[in-house]
Amino acid sequence: MMPRRQMITQAAISRAVKGAQAAGLKVGRVEVEGGKIVVYSSDDVRQEPASDFDAWRAKRDAR
Repeated sequence: MMPRRQMITQAAISRAVKGAQAAGLKVGRVEVEGGKIVVYSSDDVRQEPASDFDAWRAKRDAR
């Protein structure tokens, strides 16, 4: 008999995000890894440009 795969629902993700926000965390990203929900602070998220054009544009707009 195969073990039942755990389902992560949108409601579970929403509860995790609301809980993190209630604790004072500014949520930047949420990932589902296996059977667990990982909430990252926006301070932990690297702001890497998606492409060379985005990098150029960010550099240009920084002036």
